[in-house]
Amino acid sequence: MSSKSLPYSTKDIHYDNAKFRQRSFFKVINQTLLASNVKRHCLSCSTGKFLLLLMIFGIACLLLTHTSSTNSVSHGLVNGSKNGTYEHNISGGIKFRNIFRRAPRLPPQLTPDEIGSSGNLGSKWVDRQEDVKKAFIHAWSGYKKYAMGFDELMPLSKQGVDGLGGLGATVVDALDTAMIMGVDEVVSEAGSWIEKHLSNRISEKGQVNLFETTIRVLGGLLSAYHLSSVNQGTNSTHKGPEPAVYLETARNLADRLLSGFTSSPTAIPFGDVVLRDPSAHPAPDGLSSTSEVSTLQLEFNYLSFVSGDPKYTLAAMKVLEHMKTLSKVEGLVPIFINPSTGEFSGQNIRLGSRGDSYYEYLLKVWLQKGRNRESNLTYLYDMYEEAMKGVRHRLVRKSIPNGLVFVGELPYGSDGDFSPKMDHLVCFLAGTLALGATKGITKEKAMRDNLLNFEDLENLKLAEDLAKTCFEMYSVTSTGLAPEIAYFHTEEFSEGGLDGGNKSSKYVNDIIIRRADRHNLLRPETVESLFVLYRITEDQKYREWGWQIFEAFEKYTRIDTGGYSSLDDVTSIPPHKRDKMETFFLGETLKYLYLLFGDSSLVPLDKFVFNTEAHPIPVEGTT
Repeated sequence: MSSKSLPYSTKDIHYDNAKFRQRSFFKVINQTLLASNVKRHCLSCSTGKFLLLLMIFGIACLLLTHTSSTNSVSHGLVNGSKNGTYEHNISGGIKFRNIFRRAPRLPPQLTPDEIGSSGNLGSKWVDRQEDVKKAFIHAWSGYKKYAMGFDELMPLSKQGVDGLGGLGATVVDALDTAMIMGVDEVVSEAGSWIEKHLSNRISEKGQVNLFETTIRVLGGLLSAYHLSSVNQGTNSTHKGPEPAVYLETARNLADRLLSGFTSSPTAIPFGDVVLRDPSAHPAPDGLSSTSEVSTLQLEFNYLSFVSGDPKYTLAAMKVLEHMKTLSKVEGLVPIFINPSTGEFSGQNIRLGSRGDSYYEYLLKVWLQKGRNRESNLTYLYDMYEEAMKGVRHRLVRKSIPNGLVFVGELPYGSDGDFSPKMDHLVCFLAGTLALGATKGITKEKAMRDNLLNFEDLENLKLAEDLAKTCFEMYSVTSTGLAPEIAYFHTEEFSEGGLDGGNKSSKYVNDIIIRRADRHNLLRPETVESLFVLYRITEDQKYREWGWQIFEAFEKYTRIDTGGYSSLDDVTSIPPHKRDKMETFFLGETLKYLYLLFGDSSLVPLDKFVFNTEAHPIPVEGTT
């Protein structure tokens, strides 16, 4: 389906603003005389000239001698008043310069409800932000009590489990969230554990996934290093170990992860690394995920930047430099790549699992390096722009009967059939599109400074449409929580009896949820995009949507004894719980909700890029 251009441009906006610009008194009189016959007829005879002068003289005398009787009723309402009093002309006349002064603009009229609530708007979000902080503390308390040092908490079984290599992933993932929230006790507890145990774990542990370990553990350590070094973008005082501890631990880990790159015969790294050797090998099928090999660069780049050792960035950036040379379908790429040959494998194209963060990091690595158009990294932004055009042209569709915009898949390549399947993971795209459009500043400022081109406006519109769809994936279910995967009703695709359970939703017939896809893993992608879109558009609806999602998490996933649990089926009440709290619930979901409800100066988007696990990395040259 071809994308439709938006029916406006920045020229239209400037034109619309100009149409309603107020004209001065003199310009009004002059244009009126020029546009009518009054000037021609009146000035053609001496009598007309005399009468016109007499009329002007009379009006001037009236204005200069008239005493206003209303000056005393405007106490405190006029600019320039002091101590609540109105400063009027004691002589009883009107100053000549005030004759042509514009009438004051009246304030907007508020309803009684708005008058009562407007003063509480700020405190409402402060309170809601505090509720998110309490949820984080509750999640941490369960983990600390039953699973400290394990990768993840099983909140129903009240025990820990190592599913990510045994590096205490929840500790590291949660640390910078605690710093940002100012939860000093958790900062101290997590920091102390890292100082005492993590280096030994890194030296002793066996196989880990290169991608998961980089985004969660390496990314978390580097973010903690930065935030503890400068206390910028954080509410935390300095707790825990010295920042150098985080940096040295990160270098120890990265030195071992480098074997994933050095063991491969091509620029594409192997996916599995044995830390204690260190060594690396490909996955059993010999393939790596496209997203996994291209979602290492923010972390390795920043480590080179702060350590002064270029080996990390050289290894990681070779991946993107190589992928630049590979053939693509309008910027879109298959979800598998072979590290032994350096070529893509298969034809499956999607922005869900195994494809998602490839597109995210094209933009964010360019932003991280200062988005200098003269740098040698402009190819990244060019690849991103091309890919987003490809998304709009080949993957974007609308559901029926109510027209939700969604991003589908091409499981058999560009020549195969389109699938109206959309992972919850795809909801990251709304935030990425918005970030790519304004580069982190508000839409208002970008428009005012004429920084948005037509492509940016189209991407921003798509971002808002996708965010709407992602929110409806939540509200269409009985629990108000989204499934892992949704299908969309189209002219070509329909399956009956598989709705989300919320019959009052307008979109109950647009979204199809298969039984195998009804689980919820406490994922962050939708609230991530709501956070970014709120920062950029300043539209309060994104906060309100985020609050509804948070309330649903509280109602259905909270475990009284500590922690939160994934769900098996979001369409049934009460939902059956899965007994697993993913590390990203603390590292991403609650962090994004906290930032959504907070002030925009907290971790500003034009000074930080968030890695794909929500660990903020500073933009070079801004912090």
